[in-house]
Amino acid sequence: MLIWVAPLLLTAHLSAGQNLAEAIQTLGKDAVWTELSSCALDFPSFHPQGMTAVGDRLFLSSVEVLDREAGKGTGHLFEMDRDGKKLREITLGEGALYHPGGIDHDGARLWVSVGEYRPDSHSIVYTVDPETLEAREQFRFADHLGAVAHLPEEGVLVGVSWGARRWYSWKTETRDGAVTVPDPDHPESRPNGNHYIDYQDMQRVPGTRLLLCAGLQQYTLPGSRLPALRLGGIDLVDTAGPVAVHQIPVPVRNAGAPAWTQNPFLAEAMEGGVRFLFISGDDRSTLHVFEAKPRP
Repeated sequence: MLIWVAPLLLTAHLSAGQNLAEAIQTLGKDAVWTELSSCALDFPSFHPQGMTAVGDRLFLSSVEVLDREAGKGTGHLFEMDRDGKKLREITLGEGALYHPGGIDHDGARLWVSVGEYRPDSHSIVYTVDPETLEAREQFRFADHLGAVAHLPEEGVLVGVSWGARRWYSWKTETRDGAVTVPDPDHPESRPNGNHYIDYQDMQRVPGTRLLLCAGLQQYTLPGSRLPALRLGGIDLVDTAGPVAVHQIPVPVRNAGAPAWTQNPFLAEAMEGGVRFLFISGDDRSTLHVFEAKPRP
């Protein structure tokens, strides 16, 4: 029995959050992963970054690089169905701030950060209405934010820096359905003690203070420029620490292929395990659906 999760759960979204948190904790290094399906996206996807779901619809953030040295590019937010068909899209960012990061849905709105394509730079944080795709600038911040996620029950927005080397958290206020960040310039900041992977995308566990954080790290041998190992993983993080309370390695791909968690991911509780969605490849990307279950 996974008793440590219970104190973290609130009334809202109790079932969904509890099911996902408990399902994640049944998975370990010996989990059985099965690819259920894959389909090509029917649109140019550029370099995908983050993914979240609103019902049957998926939202995908992506960066189109025109000239990285000159700071030129376009940030995209795509809406698509689960067969990879594009439904709508908008662009986000301005000037040199064109690199979207990991995104999430807080039950009412999408959160998207768009920064310069370099560490220690600047970002704009947006909320987007998933029905109208109307974007609202929430605030600007003097660092690159690689991913953001809002925990509305906690009244906290969480972000990570480039490579997820630092955690940031801001207090949020919600009135009449509108959310604000009262003090964007002074978040709580803590170093990330996890160094084996760099988080690329984050997903809240509804009704809890937990986040699912997915990422990767490339390890090279001395004297070599090519990675000897592309390691991917997914952590269940208690944001009160923040500290990873459960960690899952993802399947190793063929030599030379990026980790499944190089960028976008999505996790959903299913009977007997967890359904994971990953996006592989740039420009002509593929949506992969896996199920992961504990080994009998």
